[in-house]
Order: sequence, then C-alpha cells, then structure tokens
Amino acid sequence: MDSRYQELAKQLIRYSTSLKKGEKILLDLVDTPEDMALALIREVRARKAEPFLRLGSNRLNREMLLGATDDQYSLIGKHLLTEMKDMDAYIAIRGSHNITETSDVSAKNMGLAMKHIRKVLDHRVKKTKWCVLRWPHPAMAQQAGMSTEAFEDFYFDVCLLDYKALLPAMNALKRLMEKTDEVHITGGGTDLRFSIKDIPAVVCGGNYNIPDGEVFTAPVKNSVEGVIAYNAPTIYRGMGFDGITLTFEKGKIVKAEAAGGRTKDLNKILNSDDGARFIGEFALGFNPVIREPMRDILFDEKIAGSFHFTPGQAYEEADNGNRSTVHWDMVNIQRKDYGGGEIHFDGKLIRKDGIFLAKSLAKLNG
Repeated sequence: MDSRYQELAKQLIRYSTSLKKGEKILLDLVDTPEDMALALIREVRARKAEPFLRLGSNRLNREMLLGATDDQYSLIGKHLLTEMKDMDAYIAIRGSHNITETSDVSAKNMGLAMKHIRKVLDHRVKKTKWCVLRWPHPAMAQQAGMSTEAFEDFYFDVCLLDYKALLPAMNALKRLMEKTDEVHITGGGTDLRFSIKDIPAVVCGGNYNIPDGEVFTAPVKNSVEGVIAYNAPTIYRGMGFDGITLTFEKGKIVKAEAAGGRTKDLNKILNSDDGARFIGEFALGFNPVIREPMRDILFDEKIAGSFHFTPGQAYEEADNGNRSTVHWDMVNIQRKDYGGGEIHFDGKLIRKDGIFLAKSLAKLNG
C-alpha cells in the first residue's frame, strides 16, 4: 500500500473528523481504490470506532439517473437519510474516470434526484462530522494538464497540507468578515457590491473539504448589485462552462451569459427554481499549493488569490435564507497573472491582486 494512503487516512480520521471511540462513521467511496478503503477502515478501528462502508460508481449512477422517477428517488432519499441519521461522522471520496459522465443526464432528472437527496445532504452538514474529497484518477490529471504521476504528487501535497498552521489567520479573517457590512469587488469586468452584515463567517481549515483553504459567508439575499465576470472555467451537472458573466439587480441574476454557445444551458440551470438566481455563498480562497483551475470545484474554489460567488443554496451555518436545488461555486481569480482585482470591506482595501494586506492575514498569502 502507498504510504500516502495511510497518511491521508490518519488526517481524515484524526484531524478532519476527529473520530472518537465508539462513534459510527460512514465511508462513502465512489470509484476509489480498495487500498484507500482498507486504510480508512483500519484507521477507524485504530480509534476504536465503527466503520460503515458504501461503494459507488459514476457509470452506474449515470444509468440510474437516466431513468430516474420521483417515486424511486423519494424512496432512495428516505433510505439514505435513515442511514445518515445513524452516523456520527461521514467521509466521502469521489473518484471519476470521466468527469463528464453525467453530461447526457437531463436537467429535469438531475433536479429530481437532488430534490430528494437534499435532505440527506442537509442532515449530513448539520448533524455529523464530515469531510468530502476527490480521488486523483488519470481523468483529473488530464483536466489539470499534468501527467498522472505529477498530479498524484500534487494531490497528496495539497491534501496533506498543515491546515492547522493556517487557523490563526483564518480565524482573523472570520472576525473581519463578521464585522463587515458592505463588500465591493472590482477587476476584470467585475464591479460588484453587496452586504454581508450579520451573517456568520465559517472557517474551512481541513475539517469539511480536502483540499481546503477558504472562509465563507453569504450576501444579504437582496443586496447584490452589479456585474461579475468569472475567469475560471467550471463544470456543473457534467457540462463545461467558460466565460460566465452574471448581472444582478436587487440580489437576483437578471442576465446570465456564457462563452462557447453555453448561454442557453447556463440559463436552464439558473431556471431550476426561484433560488437558483440568487447567491447562497461568498468565499475567499487561499490554498497556497493550488494555483491553476482544473474544472474540479473542490480544488478550484480554494485557488490562491481567488473568491467564489455561488448561485443557489445557502449553507445553514452562514444562512441568508436562500433555498435551491442548485449550489454552483463559480470562481474568480484575482492574482496579477489573472488580471488582478481588489476587494474592499466597508471602503477599506483588504486584498489587492490576490494578496491580503493586513499582517494578521499574511499567512494566507502562502
């Protein structure tokens, strides 16, 4: 067994989920090597906790979604929720041999499934200790423009980062965000204003997602005004999008465009329900190892010098009341090599060209 599997298992069990004696944990593994499952099971047992295992396949998931019915996914959601309610912790590892495996599943069927799975996700987020991560298949290496071996090395460098060392600076950013009212973001076709007043900020330092490195909150739902031009590519519901531009009035997306003939597909997703045209999350990303986008949101939303501004569902830890079956993390990179940009909190420049200016936040600059 690759020793890095064991190191990752230890980090996930001992740090990310802080598993305790007697606790029950669900290991939800999709297209993930058996050796990684073995490493996790053994580490759970070393903590004198109880492992539960669910194995999945993206190809099989696609086949299920192609013929999805409301009654079927209502029952699936019911069973998954019952299982989740028995758990104290949850780890999901999502591999993918083909990142566009579900690209030919209709938006209707995807929305139908998400409607019934949403309760499971909400319970997991609110009631368990959880962590979600990808697995470095060659498909991911290809989308990152790297060899398989180089990408695996990058993956483990990112995942095994000393997140604990970043916590003091992350907590300083949390405090700053929680006393801020107006946010003003400019640069590269973006001029955006919104309020984050009285909405909690949440530190993500390796406890929920791996890789990690962000602090998130949400805008006051109806406060967003202006335009944002995202400069990182994204993939959602199996479809790739580039050059997305959104225009807001009173919090709502009133105009949405995408390059490469994808505008119609973009608007179809944003028309999934009323909440899909409002923003559910605003976050600043700063993982020092992640520099370039690769159409994988668990990596891209943590890019050094980036922020993401997310149409759809708000997290209840930082809740602005928006509800949707959509949660689409779209990323803007503000480093100089991506055109630069500025973020002001209550009129004060906080980050310029992806670099935090305050000494208390300097460690987040990598």
